[in-house]
Amino acid sequence: MLGKGWTPRLETVAHALLPTDETDLSARFARALPSLCRYLDLLVEWNQRFDLTAARSEDELVDLALADALVIVEGSLTGQQPPAGEAWVDVGSGAGAPALPLALLLPEIALTMVEPKSKRVAFLRTASGALSLHVSVSRARSAELEPASHAVALSRATLAPDLWLPEGARLATKAVWVLLARGELPRLDGWQVAGDWEYQWPLTGVERRALRFERV
Repeated sequence: MLGKGWTPRLETVAHALLPTDETDLSARFARALPSLCRYLDLLVEWNQRFDLTAARSEDELVDLALADALVIVEGSLTGQQPPAGEAWVDVGSGAGAPALPLALLLPEIALTMVEPKSKRVAFLRTASGALSLHVSVSRARSAELEPASHAVALSRATLAPDLWLPEGARLATKAVWVLLARGELPRLDGWQVAGDWEYQWPLTGVERRALRFERV
């Protein structure tokens, strides 16, 4: 566990992905930085016992934890702030990435993390408490959630993009994030692409693409 030693890697990721002229984004990252270090320490500690993530190096772990969350935050803050208390859901939260960093960077949202595996649920609840986050953790599967129960839905690896988009649209009234988009864009009647980000994880060079769909 590195404590503040995570800071150089976290700053490298932030500097690579955040626009230099966005003072609000920079301020959010600066406020979240100590808690992001704490989150990574918790993840390393729990991963030694429960194999929460397949990250093979510290660089990969930092990219996994922060990079996608920063892209979502930038896309969500374009034009306006999320309304206070806006309901978001992250399906298949696993080890908490990108959900826990999102909650640190967007404290105004009301985030629910949905995860069916008990050990991962225990970690999410422990980490949320240690980081003083006002979030909800639900041991459930996406199919058990009520339709139109959240404004924004996201999921990183639970379903393939063409399967996640209709499921996310079932849950969300405003926007759906597709984080593993490749090749031809998924399509769904009544929804359109409102943002398309192609980027690399800064420390490991992994190619990524994130799509934000909004209801027409």
